[in-house]
Amino acid sequence: MMNELHCPQCRTPLNHGARYCSGCGVDVAVVTLLLEHASTGLEPATPYVADILVPRLGEFLVRRGFLTEEQLQTALAHQRQNTEQGQQQMFGQSLLELKLISREQLDNAIMAQVLELQAALQTSNRQLEKRVADRTAELERALAKVNEVNQLKTDFVSNISHELRTPLAQIKGYVLLLNDGTLGDLDPDQTTAVAASAAAIERLERLIEDLIRFASAARDELIVTVGDFCLSDLVPSTLTRSAPKAIKSNISLESRLPNEPVFARGDSEKLSWVLFQLVDNAIKFTPNGGHVTVSVTPMPERAAVAVSVTDTGIGIPADRTSELFQPFHQLDGSATRRYGGTGLGLALIEQIIRAHKTEIKVQSQVGRGSTFSFDLPLGHS
Repeated sequence: MMNELHCPQCRTPLNHGARYCSGCGVDVAVVTLLLEHASTGLEPATPYVADILVPRLGEFLVRRGFLTEEQLQTALAHQRQNTEQGQQQMFGQSLLELKLISREQLDNAIMAQVLELQAALQTSNRQLEKRVADRTAELERALAKVNEVNQLKTDFVSNISHELRTPLAQIKGYVLLLNDGTLGDLDPDQTTAVAASAAAIERLERLIEDLIRFASAARDELIVTVGDFCLSDLVPSTLTRSAPKAIKSNISLESRLPNEPVFARGDSEKLSWVLFQLVDNAIKFTPNGGHVTVSVTPMPERAAVAVSVTDTGIGIPADRTSELFQPFHQLDGSATRRYGGTGLGLALIEQIIRAHKTEIKVQSQVGRGSTFSFDLPLGHS
């Protein structure tokens, strides 16, 4: 028959394998370990676990009346003497050797301190849990406020963009009538002014469309219609649209396409916009006489195709690439910045590419140029 087990603290009978005492609630494993190592039979080199787990035992014993201050100093001196003689001895062993305290008193003192520390730990845990809960609630409130502000900004951008469309269409209509002579002949100065107005209207149109796209994406209304399309046709048409700006800046445009047509899967309309924006950005940040290259590289082993736009422009500092895709942000944020734009293009590009379950990648070297690339699934003809 197995020997009956009792709690080392309150002597309540224990079930075999029980971790906690049903009588006093103490952790039986910890208390047993402490009491085992309180014995005088420890080898000198064995650390006294009670001293390791229970800090400043001597002060606790004095505070509880088990020792006087004089007895404490005597035990500490005895411990130091043995240590100097090469005999590793912990404080509990010194007390027992000097008979300053009985085994039972030492056990009770250790148990009392363990319980005291356990209670302090529980109190600390409760306080910590409350602080964590309070902080979590505070962060949730802050996040809700940020989301609310962002929603208000998004709604404002969307509403104002739609409101601008109608008057802009009317202005554009009259400018076209002036430009084609319907409203009468223009002298050279008037013709120049009308052409400048038409260019400004075109820029404003693009801005409004970007704002509307951004607002839709911010409200999770960005929908991609996936289908098979020919990249080998999309790239030349994009370069044709970009050619006037490139010619004006004396920048050469080049495409690198396989001999055979390449098909991809995605939303051809939105990806056409992405490619145009990437080429437009490349032209904008490339000095006169530079080059912009659009490459299409099939990767049959991955059933994918890589699309990249490379320029010989000013490049991007490595520590600032993370800023590229922030909405309404440009790296040159000064009031007299050299390059125009709203800072929305790359933010929208990233959202569209993510909607295709892929990512936009950037490689750049200051003064040498940049490459923006993304992968798409291979499609079928």
